[in-house]
Amino acid sequence: MSTLSKTYQSILKPGLFSGQTIIVTGGGSGIGRCTAHELTALGAHVIITGRKQDKLDKVLAEIQSDGGNAESMSFDIRDETAVTQAITAMVAKHPVIHGLVNNAGGQFPAPLEMISLKGFEAVVRSNLVGGFLMAREVYKQSMQKNGGAIVNITADNLNGMPAMGHSGAARAGMENLTKTAAWEWGYFGVRVNAVAPGWVASSGFDTYDPHFQSLIKGVKENVPLKRLAFEAEISSVICFLLSPGAAFMNGQTLRVDGGSSMGSAAAIWPLPKGAAVNKSPFNGFHRAELPAMLRDSDTNADSSGDR
Repeated sequence: MSTLSKTYQSILKPGLFSGQTIIVTGGGSGIGRCTAHELTALGAHVIITGRKQDKLDKVLAEIQSDGGNAESMSFDIRDETAVTQAITAMVAKHPVIHGLVNNAGGQFPAPLEMISLKGFEAVVRSNLVGGFLMAREVYKQSMQKNGGAIVNITADNLNGMPAMGHSGAARAGMENLTKTAAWEWGYFGVRVNAVAPGWVASSGFDTYDPHFQSLIKGVKENVPLKRLAFEAEISSVICFLLSPGAAFMNGQTLRVDGGSSMGSAAAIWPLPKGAAVNKSPFNGFHRAELPAMLRDSDTNADSSGDR
């Protein structure tokens, strides 16, 4: 995808997060990368985290080239000691952490009977345990005293996740954890919400095997809007939940899935074949790139849309 403009085209007010420090886990690629770009474009100082420093360095270079303010820290969110030490270091440098985007995670496609105990536990630790550890430490070391906002990223698991049962179970747990944290921490001025993306044209697609990629290319037929999402359409909701505009939202999960989570209706109302009428995708991310597997197909909406 070609560059849309020289700066991120956020729909939110310029300078919205000026003076704020916000952590984005999994900031080296995909939705995390896009969100880090939007937050810095809106004035935030962003700390991106991940396990691979080279990926973080690439995103840092992009942000700095665009005039944004960010830093990185490489560690494994599944490691309790590493998380505690990382947050301690962050708070020592930035005493107030205003926001946390729990975006890091990962999974692999497989039917339930083919998932080993080790594989199941690894996915649960990535998508649930790691997010819990990050939220707990940010709360204990900063937000309990200063308030703040946490946004957990889950997935479209409302009606189960065939071929992704380990991920669906973990993300259902994260949605419930979001509600519990919202109850327990709301008194201290900490809001905890979640975003559940549907099918997003993100770099993670390129990690799947060819068979699963071929299935992904057809998923838009089960989305009422007849397309996949752009990363910017998820990031904009994340940024809204971090903003003062969401000051009375707590314990909620916003589904950004084009209506695909209503899939049970397909049995009595089959979706027509072909493209949807009045497609209006939003892609404000000036550095957006389609996954390689989608570049030569019409799986996603055409790349025009809103700017």
